[in-house]
Order: sequence, then structure tokens, then C-alpha cells
Amino acid sequence: MAHGIGWLLIAVVAATAAFTSALAKPQVPCLFIFGDSLIDNGNNNNLRSMAKANYFPYGIDFPAGHTGRFSNGKTAVDIITELLGFDHYISPYASVTGEGVLKGVNYASAAAGIRPETGQQLGGRIDFNGQVNNFKNTVAQMVNLLGGNSSATKYLRKCIFFVGVGSNDYINNYFQPLFYSTGSKYSPESYAGDLIQQYENQLVKLHKLGARKFAIADVGPVGCTPNMLAQNSPDGATCVEKINSACEMFNSRLRNLIEHLNSNSSDSNFTCIGTNAIFRELIDNPIAFGFKVANNGCCGLGRNRGQLTCQPLQLPCRNRNEYLFWDAFHPTEAANAVIARRSYKAEKATDAYPVDIRTLAKL
Repeated sequence: MAHGIGWLLIAVVAATAAFTSALAKPQVPCLFIFGDSLIDNGNNNNLRSMAKANYFPYGIDFPAGHTGRFSNGKTAVDIITELLGFDHYISPYASVTGEGVLKGVNYASAAAGIRPETGQQLGGRIDFNGQVNNFKNTVAQMVNLLGGNSSATKYLRKCIFFVGVGSNDYINNYFQPLFYSTGSKYSPESYAGDLIQQYENQLVKLHKLGARKFAIADVGPVGCTPNMLAQNSPDGATCVEKINSACEMFNSRLRNLIEHLNSNSSDSNFTCIGTNAIFRELIDNPIAFGFKVANNGCCGLGRNRGQLTCQPLQLPCRNRNEYLFWDAFHPTEAANAVIARRSYKAEKATDAYPVDIRTLAKL
């Protein structure tokens, strides 16, 4: 009997070791990340910019502290990185060195947009065009590290390219009439069309540089952030549909663009991550997901704790897991976890279209 138990224990240990080994190998060799403050992990830290988060209490629940992430803890892409099996988070472009680029790079920059002027009232930032140019520099490094163009091209085909940009083109451009003329120059429909045209050109550039697996997040319900509620919602709880409607025009065109790119790129796969639909679920029924506060920031000042975003050394709320929003614009780690899990493994058709990130990794 003891002999049988011994063999059983050996089998369990072997199975556990095999499972651990499988977990240790990422599902893709590298992850490249492009976007704005929702996924920036430190690229703005040394820029002359008001759009930075490298101070307490940002990162209060993140093991490394205030790294430049705009949350109390992990961003959605941090959690996606974990789900993909990486043993380290993807390094920011500002600090990655040497062979570190082979695991991927995070190029995201707070206040960045599709349009080059977006966010300029906040100071330094790296717009999406700039991020694509930075990736071009990374490709040159990879060519040297991998021994030639052919090897680099083959390697990049297996990587996932996560892109999440567009929110600032509304928050820090179209709906900022004191700084920008776009709100008077364009109707919401024509503005969305212009953004998508520029976006397509930028994504095509990424494709020419070797990107083949794209996960592209749509724009979330900007009109439901504490900042927009503080400024534009009479009761401080009802989302600003004028703003959300404009963003949805962009999202609708983005889904059409992804269908177009998939139809015309036989060697590539593009998928749309339904951030908007997932987050609207959280806002419409927060209790179902364990949240109690959906309209106020955990850290901030003024109405909805969203008129001024989280200030240095400000004491945030204690029950952070019960808040959807960490500050005036950005989700808590708890909300990011829901977005990440459903982006990786879709629970509804609206979570990801046509495939989720888990499936994209296998293609």
C-alpha cells in the first residue's frame, strides 16, 4: 500500500512539474504595447509633462511602488502579460536595454493620441506616430540581436501587438475647446472618420515593420469617468451620453476597419478588444462584480473626486477593491483585472471580435 502511495506521489510531483514548466513558457515570445495612460508603465516619468504618475499614492498596491502606472496597482496589460505566461512585466521603452527587447516593449505614453497635437496642453508625450517610430528603432536592435532581417521577421510574426489609443483624442482634444479647434471644425461623425483614417495608416506602418498579430482596444465610455461626471453630469452619476456617443462613432468605425484589415491582410490577424462594452457592464451593474462605487475616484479632489486627479501624497480611499475608478480617469487594479480577464478569454461576443487574446496567441 505504501509502495502504491509512493508511486502516486511521484506521479503527482511529475504532473505538477510539467504543469509548472508549461506555465513558465509564455504563449507568445514577445508582447509589444502601444497606447496612452491606461497602459503607460513609466515612459512619461522623465518627460516635461503634467501627465505622469511616478509619485505616491500611485502604485500603492503595486509591488514596485510608483513606477509611472496610472493606477493603484496593475494595469490591464500587466494582467494580460501574466495571463500570457510571462514571468516579468513588459519593460517601458524608456528603460529597456539589450536582449530585454526580445520579450517585448511597452511604448505607451500618457496623454498620447492618434492625432499628433492631442494632449499638447499637458506637455511632453509620445504620440502614436512617435511610438511606431520607436518600435522601428527596436526592430533594428532585434535584427542585430537575432542575426539578420529574416530571423527578426520570423520572430516578430509570433508576437502580439496590443494597441490602445484614441481616448485622449476625445478627452484631450475634441472636448477641450479652450485648447483645440477640432470640436468646431469637425462633426462627431467626420472627426471619427478622420481619426480612423489616420489610425489605419499608423497600423499599416506597424504591419510593414513586421507586426502580424494585433489586439486593438476600442475607446472606453469616457463620458462615465469621474472627471467628465464632475464637469458635465447634473447628478454626478449619469454618464455624459454626448461624449460616449462620439466615442461610439469611433468604435463602430474601428470594428469596420478591423474587418477590412482582416479581409485584406492574409498573413495577419486583427482583433478588437471590447473595452467599452466590458466597462459599461461594470458601470451599469457594479454590485455584480463586487464594486460599490462606480462614479467617484478613489483618489482625487472636488466633485466626484474627479475635478483634480490624484495629488502627490494624497491619502486615497482604503477600500480600493470596491471602486471602479482609481482617479479622475483611470480604473483601479480590480477593474483592470475584469477587463484583462475578459480580453484574454472572452465571456461574451462583445468582449473581443473576432477572437480573444488567448486565441490570437495560438494563430
